[in-house]
Amino acid sequence: MVTAHDDGLVRCGWAGTTPDYVAYHDEEWGRPVHGDDLVFERITLEAFQSGLSWLTILRKRDNFRKAFAGFSIPAVAAFDDGDMERLLGDAGIVRNRAKIEAAVANARAALEVPGGLSELVWRHAEEPGRVPATLADVPARTPGSTALAKELKKHGFRFVGPTTAYALMQAIGLVNDHVADCHVREAVTDLRRV
Repeated sequence: MVTAHDDGLVRCGWAGTTPDYVAYHDEEWGRPVHGDDLVFERITLEAFQSGLSWLTILRKRDNFRKAFAGFSIPAVAAFDDGDMERLLGDAGIVRNRAKIEAAVANARAALEVPGGLSELVWRHAEEPGRVPATLADVPARTPGSTALAKELKKHGFRFVGPTTAYALMQAIGLVNDHVADCHVREAVTDLRRV
C-alpha cells in the first residue's frame, strides 16, 4: 500500500501522515548509514523498539542520544552501575533493564569486532531483488538478516534476532524496501550505487 499525501507525493503506506514518520521516511529510512557509532545507534534504537511503536522511539531519539553519550561506542562501553541506574531513572528513554543492559553489552562487543561494526554489518548488504509493490511484499526477515543476526550474536550482541536485524538492514540501506510507487525509492536506489 502507498499513501498519497497533501504534498502530492506518494510514500510507503507505513509513513502515514504523522510528521515524524514522514520526515523519517523521506530523509532517513533506507539511506546508507556508515560508521561504527552511527550503526551502533541504529542497532540500539531497533533493539529498544522491539515490542513498541517506532514512533515512540523516533520521538525519544534525542533523549536516547543524550542518555547514551551520543552513541559513542567507547563511552557506552565504559558505562558502570551508576550509569545503569541513571538510565533506569530517565523518563526520556524507554526504561527497560534488559534493553539497557544489552545496549551496554553491545557497545562492549562492538569494541572487539575486527574491522569495526559498520564493516561487519555492511558485509550483509543484499543485492537488489524484486521491488515490493505493496507492504505485504516486504518480508519481516530474510536469510541475510538471519545470517547478520547470527554473526552479531557470535560477537556477543544481544537483542539482535533476525527480525530486528532486518529492520536494521532496511533502516540503514542494506536493502531498499521502499515500495515501487514511493517517491523515495529511486533516490535510495541511486545512493546504493555510489
